[in-house]
Amino acid sequence: MPEIASGFTDGFNWIEFITIVGAFSIGAISPGPDFAMVLRQSIAHGRRPAIYTSAGIAAAILVHGTYTLLGLGLIISQSIVLFSFLKYAGAAYLIWLGIKAIMAPPPVAPKNIDTISREDMGAGKAFGIGFLTNLLNPKAALFFLALFSTLVSVATPILDKAIYFGAMSGLLFVWFTLVSLFFTTPKVRAGFYRLGVWFNRATGLALILLALKLAVAQKE
Repeated sequence: MPEIASGFTDGFNWIEFITIVGAFSIGAISPGPDFAMVLRQSIAHGRRPAIYTSAGIAAAILVHGTYTLLGLGLIISQSIVLFSFLKYAGAAYLIWLGIKAIMAPPPVAPKNIDTISREDMGAGKAFGIGFLTNLLNPKAALFFLALFSTLVSVATPILDKAIYFGAMSGLLFVWFTLVSLFFTTPKVRAGFYRLGVWFNRATGLALILLALKLAVAQKE
């Protein structure tokens, strides 16, 4: 859509911006490894760790955006070796997290269920879990490449494209923060705590199944 593309010199391209952010939002709210991880963090570790995990996921979006702008996203999409490396690394990471979840002791409710959270995980570790969960997903690279190749004009300035990615990262952080807030409300948490060890087994199995799905993913 070269006819509507413009940079800050001629006016920001709001039509293109709204289109790509809207398309991204639809994909962002779809259940996947990121959602499963934020859910587990919310119940097993509490509100602040879940929000730090959400921040890590959002930060990984900026990395995807950077290499997409540099043209590396296209290289990943065309290279069987790089694509395979990313998907197997991502699958291995999710399997490792899934096994840890299955073997972990059941989440125990705090003495006062009305407290915000247990918060028994450090900010850095929580951030890193979210960051790696999203970063090691090669489907994210293909998703951004597809979005930008179909919805963004080649004439759109790089600065404008960087703003697009910044907005996507911010929206993803807001979305998963809302997810964190919901799953750490007292009534919701109490329901999950009643599941006991089955919560760990269910979330661990979900992560392993997502890993297997990632491992057999093909370039589209």
